[in-house]
Amino acid sequence: MVLDGAGSPAGLDSGCFHSVAWYARTLGGLLAGAIADRRLSLTEALAVSIDAVNAAHRGTCDLANPHSPSATVLVARAAGDRLEYLVLSDSTLIVELADDDPLIVTDARLAGVYGKLDAPARLPPLGSGDLAADLFEHVRKLAAYRNQPGGFWVASINPAAATQALTGSVPLDQVEAVALLSDGATRTADRFGLSTWADVLAVLRKDGPQELIRRTREAEAGDPRGERWSRSKATDDATAAYWTLRN
Repeated sequence: MVLDGAGSPAGLDSGCFHSVAWYARTLGGLLAGAIADRRLSLTEALAVSIDAVNAAHRGTCDLANPHSPSATVLVARAAGDRLEYLVLSDSTLIVELADDDPLIVTDARLAGVYGKLDAPARLPPLGSGDLAADLFEHVRKLAAYRNQPGGFWVASINPAAATQALTGSVPLDQVEAVALLSDGATRTADRFGLSTWADVLAVLRKDGPQELIRRTREAEAGDPRGERWSRSKATDDATAAYWTLRN
């Protein structure tokens, strides 16, 4: 599993006493237990886990707030003779197959919503007051599309979001390896254009997640103000898990 908490700009009321880190950590722990139960599909396991997190803080927090803490979710599970997967929100799963091109699964619905918000093609420089104001307004507008038909879906307060995840399975005996990547770990491929998905897999296969993240940080450090690659954060949380199933 890889979960990536969705941060909010300072000053935006989430209605929750808990941090995004608390949400991702709590959901991840509950989900780890739920996916161990093979009687539950991955969708069911995620829905049950979201509901359990709600129960843990319903008495102290306003779960009707549209900015309540949330997280993206990636899961891969070996079950019988299949590898099952679930992808919810803007993270990427790559299944390396023995006799075919890799299967790349990315939930692009959040990116689709960005196009509806009339956002400028380029953001103000990183660290500027204009950027902070733009991001606050941007996140506020996103709330109208969050966990809504025609919008984007993320793990938060609505267990039904689990039913909107991208799911599937492939024959386990065809799987060489699986990569689960937060959006901060895919920047060299999908934002900076410095590598292909095949390049990403090659780095993971040879040198592991640490090297992929090192290369990402090196690229970010070379553009500290976001002038080459327009972005909202100089660096983003980067998590990569690489699971080898066959030698």
